[in-house]
Amino acid sequence: MKKQLVLAVWMAAWVSTAHAGTVKIYAAASLTNAVTDIATIYQAQHSSTKIIPVFGASSALARQVEAGAASDLFFSADQDWMDYLVQKQQVSSSSVRPLLLNQLVVISPKALNIPFRADPGFNFPAAFKGHLCTGQMESVPVGKYARQSLIKLNWLDSLQRRIVGTEDVRSALAFVERGECQVGIVYKTDALISQKVRIIGTFPENSHRPILYPLALTRQGEKNAEAVQFAKFLTDSGQARAVFKKYGFGVQS
Repeated sequence: MKKQLVLAVWMAAWVSTAHAGTVKIYAAASLTNAVTDIATIYQAQHSSTKIIPVFGASSALARQVEAGAASDLFFSADQDWMDYLVQKQQVSSSSVRPLLLNQLVVISPKALNIPFRADPGFNFPAAFKGHLCTGQMESVPVGKYARQSLIKLNWLDSLQRRIVGTEDVRSALAFVERGECQVGIVYKTDALISQKVRIIGTFPENSHRPILYPLALTRQGEKNAEAVQFAKFLTDSGQARAVFKKYGFGVQS
């Protein structure tokens, strides 16, 4: 009788697990707070679905997806890395949905008072000492946008040896929070969540490519009904849109 009871409990647990859907979303580091909140809301409404977010630089995540990492959704901080996965046939172009917009800002520790003016005539490299932190400029989206703006304003050459390239935008934010970099270039949404930094300026939109966040199902995700449903919640639900707006993202209609 005892063995039968144990077996029955085990079978019930197995059946429950078998029916529980899992959705793995690979999302840009700047989406950490928003996607975590949205996943919590969604799981409260769909108790049989478990959302597993993986956050990091879009570049690193895209390469993991390409290498075969189990993933259902890819939420990138730029179009380039989404296009990369389309070219690698890991994402169908018909699945891609441009969803969010962001802004590129300059930050410093709150205790500092560093001047900033987005004007080629302003000597920004002389306005602060030490290093400038942002994402790695050859691959991490925020670093790519930062590079475009610094070139546009004729500041890149003067700052070249003072730039610290980080693995993602949250790492750049952390460096500035700790005072290890006097200046950082991050997204507005990241700056807004920190109590330790101040926004000292915003780069003009025409100084860099549009900061666009596309979302797509991966080839694996297209076969996962729960992933399809969660993707629809992210793109179409008023609850998800409200969370994105709360964190400062622009939401595409």
